[in-house]
Amino acid sequence: MKIIATTAFEAGATAVGYAKVADMKFDPAFRAACEQNVCGKFGKCWMCPPDAGDINEMIATAKKFENIMVLQTIGQLEDSYDFEGMQEAAVLHNKMTFVAAEKVRELYGDRALVMGAGACHVCARCTRLDEQPCRNPDTAIPSLEVYGVAVSELAAVSGLKYINGENTVTYFSGVLYNG
Repeated sequence: MKIIATTAFEAGATAVGYAKVADMKFDPAFRAACEQNVCGKFGKCWMCPPDAGDINEMIATAKKFENIMVLQTIGQLEDSYDFEGMQEAAVLHNKMTFVAAEKVRELYGDRALVMGAGACHVCARCTRLDEQPCRNPDTAIPSLEVYGVAVSELAAVSGLKYINGENTVTYFSGVLYNG
């Protein structure tokens, strides 16, 4: 996993932490925000509800892995209302996650599971909007939340801060793996 961490740092990660999957909190309630369409992607992205899959099956899939490497980025904001800055930081985080995911697939194939922050951003426009099948099912990146992960608690068990100071925004991704 060291090469994945190096790749993530080179692509813009601020920090990397590690935890046991057994120490992670999974709860279907964390998907409630997805189902309430807080981010506006409900029914608009194949990796989001209602299309992402059954939450209990997804939690069971995640729990088949032993470890998680948590990738973090911290974006600087002009102030706490800098929504444009938050979106820019999210784009940078998702680009970093995509680069790390490519390296994970190259080295581990389907023996690892990558989870991102928010809706999948592999494609510029999700084919879900056009009622077409996902054009990149092997590279699509579902979110930690869609798997029911308690991200604030994941940060704590992996040794990372969830809140990183005034006028910052913090995003997390994860790579689940065995060994």
